[in-house]
Amino acid sequence: MLFRSPHNKAIRIEGDRSSAFTLARGRLALIVGFFLLAYMFMAARAFDLAVIQSGSYKTPLEMALGNEPVETLPQGELQEFEPVRGNIYDRNGVLLATTLPMASLYVDPALVSNAEELTKQLMEIFPDESGAALMKKVTSKGRFTWIKRNISPAQQRAILALGDPSLAFEKGRARFYPHGALASHLVGYTNIDRDGLGGIERGLEDTLAAGEDVTMAMDIRLQHILHREVKSAMTDFTAKAGAGVILDAHTGAVLAGVSLPDFNPHDAGNNDPDQLFNRLTLGVYELGSIFKIFSTAAVIEQKGIDMNDTFDATEPLRAGRFMINDYHAEDRILTVPEVFMHSSNIGSALMGQMVGTEGLRSFYSDLGLLDTMNIDIKEVGSPLVPNPWRDVSTLTASYGHGLATTPLQAASAVATVVNGGLKVTPHFLLDEQDFAAKSPSDRIQERVISPQTSEKMRALLRLVVAEGTGSKAEVAGFQVGGKTGTAEKFSARGGYDRKRLISSFMGVFPASDPDYVVFIMVDEPHGNKKSYGYATAGWVAAPAAANVIASMAGLLGLPAVEHAEKGSDDAYGSYLRRYISVEDKK
Repeated sequence: MLFRSPHNKAIRIEGDRSSAFTLARGRLALIVGFFLLAYMFMAARAFDLAVIQSGSYKTPLEMALGNEPVETLPQGELQEFEPVRGNIYDRNGVLLATTLPMASLYVDPALVSNAEELTKQLMEIFPDESGAALMKKVTSKGRFTWIKRNISPAQQRAILALGDPSLAFEKGRARFYPHGALASHLVGYTNIDRDGLGGIERGLEDTLAAGEDVTMAMDIRLQHILHREVKSAMTDFTAKAGAGVILDAHTGAVLAGVSLPDFNPHDAGNNDPDQLFNRLTLGVYELGSIFKIFSTAAVIEQKGIDMNDTFDATEPLRAGRFMINDYHAEDRILTVPEVFMHSSNIGSALMGQMVGTEGLRSFYSDLGLLDTMNIDIKEVGSPLVPNPWRDVSTLTASYGHGLATTPLQAASAVATVVNGGLKVTPHFLLDEQDFAAKSPSDRIQERVISPQTSEKMRALLRLVVAEGTGSKAEVAGFQVGGKTGTAEKFSARGGYDRKRLISSFMGVFPASDPDYVVFIMVDEPHGNKKSYGYATAGWVAAPAAANVIASMAGLLGLPAVEHAEKGSDDAYGSYLRRYISVEDKK
């Protein structure tokens, strides 16, 4: 029988409470244990991802590229140990090429929510991209597709403003050319991995890749002048292409060099191969009467002829099955200055015949016209030389037919002829000799012709501008000398095509002691109303050279030469007039 008392009741109530607390503690322990296990699992998983599997985890970019290293676009910050490609400067310290940090945009198609809307937004930011191409990218399979490499900061800001989670950036570096296409063939360009593919970028690849800067002999101001005038001549005469160079006559430094059409170095891969072709150093051309400078120098140097010696140009010259004629026939006996001034093919061929096959070929070789140039860039053409070199080859090579060379080679050979006879080798990098005085004792150069022959050639070149076919190259006060050259291009069907010309002018100034050689070449010009339908060098290339020289004089502050005006008494303008006929003096 139970004893019912207050004390007993109190004891039973205390027992019920004890059981409830025990049950609650058990449940709490179970919950805590569950969370502890969950936290331990999460911690273990985090450790596995962060430490154990960190090397194997791949972002969408890494999954797309597999195991290939992406040196140009590393994850996160740029690697400190990767050398930044060296800068390229002109001779005055103007930046021509540099490397900048850039961002590239990619898309994770799996995260795209509205492909049409995203494509429309991307088209507004990248108007040069087609809508179809962008739609294909944002709807592609996989987790990674490039949208645009090396985008501008403005484009990056616009992308960030979209706030689209499917778009992301990768950091990298890109090559930048502040002057664009202005000097593209000489400075060159790189691929997406910043490997040099042309110009100095390719020629000095090891130096630039090691992070060393390079200074070119180029003056970007002169480059602008030359580029403008070659392009203008091409436009005026609806020409196919053009080239030009400004050369230091004493050192061979290339102060400016142009090949047109040119290309955008920031997107060289999308340019036409014709744009990438360097006509100044890689193209080889028959330059026609320009070569009369060399054959005339050869006969003066090797045979010691005087200015009053004569050559019979009364009739065409037959050589085997070939007939050599003059473009502007004088049909008379010509003195040396008259042969040169009237650009007589017959007279020049007779000069070559006088020098002889071995003598002329050896002379051309000494001038560097027959061998491939060894220069700072690798886009170099090899001259096309007659093989075998027969006697008839000597006659035609005397006036620039049957032998093709690069414009830079021809300009360098002319520099050798007019600078006193010292061999000039062209170079694109600034050299300590570029700052040396004109005195031969300050430079180590091979002598090719005597100072006396060089002086006579300078006088003949001055006569061509003062009295002959190069009169439109005259710049009053600066004693310009030069030689025109109009050559028919070789036809694939054999022979020469009279409608397809190479019109060129080789200028030097001041003629009494030239500091500069200026060469202009226009490929396949067409006559216009201003030229009365003519597309010859005197109408096409000579005026362009005059514009270059006049602009150079103003830019560089060159002093005028006394008595340099046409018809004056300066030694290089009229002393040869005593050797030309009465008709020529009128």
